[in-house]
Amino acid sequence: MTKHTYSPYIFGITLVATLGGLLFGYDTAVISGAEKALQSYLINSLGLGSFAHGATVSSALIGCIIGGALSGLFSRRLGRKRSLQVASVLFFVSALGSAYPEFLFFNVGEPSMGLLWAFNVYRIIGGIGVGLASAVCPMYIGEIAPADIRGRLVSFNQFAIIFGMLVVYFVNWGIAKGQPVEWINAIGWRYMFGSEAIPAALFGMFLFLVPETPRYLTMVNKDAEAKRVLTKVIGQESKAVKILEEIKASFADVEKVGVFAYGKVVIIVGILLSVFQQFVGINVALYYAPRIFESMGAAKDASMLQTIVMGLVNVVFTVIAILTVDKWGRKPLLIVGSIGMAIGMFAIAGLSYFEVIGISTLVFIIIYTASFMMSWGPICWVLISEIFPNKIRGQAVAIAVAAQWASNYLISSTYPPMMEFSGAMTYGFYGLMSVLSAIFVWKMVPETKGKSLEALEQVWKKK
Repeated sequence: MTKHTYSPYIFGITLVATLGGLLFGYDTAVISGAEKALQSYLINSLGLGSFAHGATVSSALIGCIIGGALSGLFSRRLGRKRSLQVASVLFFVSALGSAYPEFLFFNVGEPSMGLLWAFNVYRIIGGIGVGLASAVCPMYIGEIAPADIRGRLVSFNQFAIIFGMLVVYFVNWGIAKGQPVEWINAIGWRYMFGSEAIPAALFGMFLFLVPETPRYLTMVNKDAEAKRVLTKVIGQESKAVKILEEIKASFADVEKVGVFAYGKVVIIVGILLSVFQQFVGINVALYYAPRIFESMGAAKDASMLQTIVMGLVNVVFTVIAILTVDKWGRKPLLIVGSIGMAIGMFAIAGLSYFEVIGISTLVFIIIYTASFMMSWGPICWVLISEIFPNKIRGQAVAIAVAAQWASNYLISSTYPPMMEFSGAMTYGFYGLMSVLSAIFVWKMVPETKGKSLEALEQVWKKK
């Protein structure tokens, strides 16, 4: 079988869409460099405790849950492209507002409960943008990408998320490097949040250059425009016409269909993919990385550098997933990744139990995160973008993504008290979840490699 060569157009569209993923990563990780300064400037100044600090650090996740839940409504009413434009505006407003929460109503250098609430509102606004982008970016790419390279293109979104995190680790490190703590606590943290306005503005501008997806255009009866986009993406008008006919058939009686039209199994699979991606504990490693390394005995500067090293490892292994997802398939990568994560977490649990701190702990953290990044990191988003039938995709993705952010919030917020109780038990729990995730994929998740989105509907019609 000859391999089709696609024009740079589809890769350009993907690059623009993945800026939403980059902002997803940037926004969720920017807090890691600023949280101690915020603790000093807002929390300690007001005499508040660890609960207020934890709530402030994780407040964006509340917005993520809201944005994920609303993504189905937005993507259906406004379209995939306009939903991403809304997300870009939310990112921009959040970046500037988080950097300067005193705007209009408060005075700089005078912490108050009102200022604390204002900061959290701006972070929640950014979180809504993240929730929207996390659902709509992979959906947009999945709906516009040809079947034989869909896995690779959607995986680029995860690469962008990790790259966004890596970029902000460098940005935070560059802002804080060589500066006194007093300057960071007063001004430095503002630069960290404000820096996000630059990629947010670029994302919003570039979105004017990309088309709406052919699946959405067909859903709103714009067949001629859908055909034009498909022809430009695929490069063959005859093939575009054939695909358009398949898409039109899949949207028959779309208004009469409920989210369970294809049974409950597909929705349960989507939810469990999201839940397991978080229950294996990845965001604990990402959010608390500097503190984890400090607890292992690293100095402050060394812990930040080790976090950057971990970010580089994440990027390398996400590239491995991009190169193999359309060759090896989704299921093999997920199962191999689950096994690697289980090995890493059970080893860390054992080292924690025996209070062994050193290079071995760092090695197993890297094994764990590398295993996640070559499997569950990108592949979960690939599957969420493609397993749901056209008629219910917007609603179903919204449910899955909202479940993912709710699971993220639960795992991230329970990590500190779980660690106070037992580090070995905490990491052992994440190891157990990794084992269960492998069994779930083996038993319930269909292989989607190389199949069109319309062909995948038949998988659920048979159940």
